[in-house]
Amino acid sequence: MKFEKHIFICTNERDENSLRKSCGSCGGPDLRKDLVRLINDSGLKGKVRANKSGCLDVCEQGPAMVIYPSGFWYLDVNKKNIRTIFNESVLQDKPVKELIASKDQLSTK
Repeated sequence: MKFEKHIFICTNERDENSLRKSCGSCGGPDLRKDLVRLINDSGLKGKVRANKSGCLDVCEQGPAMVIYPSGFWYLDVNKKNIRTIFNESVLQDKPVKELIASKDQLSTK
């Protein structure tokens, strides 16, 4: 396996006339840059990858991200909690209980 972990951050951009929210316009790209910086600063380049993602189908609750192989989903992610998510879920492979998405959040559209 090339990477130990993959982090997918939605950066989907919808047309400004769309009725649906867009993770790209509410911070997704900046969150990815923050994660790349944390990965590099932690010496994990080549082991952990932060990828741009198309729509993860929860943009109304975005920005959205998912960490594999653990399958941790985070919604409404913002800059103030990205370091906590990184430290807990990427470095320690634990969900951040107060931030992780519930099954109900993931099943709604």
